[in-house]
Amino acid sequence: QVQLVESGGALVQPGESLLLSCAASASDFSTSVLGWYRQVPGKDRELVALSNSDGDYYYKDTVKGRFGISRDNDKNMVYLHMNTLKPEDTAVYYCYMNSHDRIYWGQGTQVTVSS
Repeated sequence: QVQLVESGGALVQPGESLLLSCAASASDFSTSVLGWYRQVPGKDRELVALSNSDGDYYYKDTVKGRFGISRDNDKNMVYLHMNTLKPEDTAVYYCYMNSHDRIYWGQGTQVTVSS
């Protein structure tokens, strides 16, 4: 059973940085697509960033240049480095894993950007 556990969510002020972490229990972590989604109440969950096993990345336009996704295949960890945070980044952030077309989600971690 694959489990994804996020951590690092917090209340921060605009312009500050935050690092989200996700620990995965999965034997095929290194060959999986990993990513981060976010969701605010009343809206659909949206893709923020993706990392595949070939070293390719995808970022939502509104976070390009501010957020970075990284992975440590030795530790089964994926990270979301968030810089220059804005109030509109406020959401619950979910870790995502696609392993051979099987989708897994973490429980979510709250990020609130407010002065």
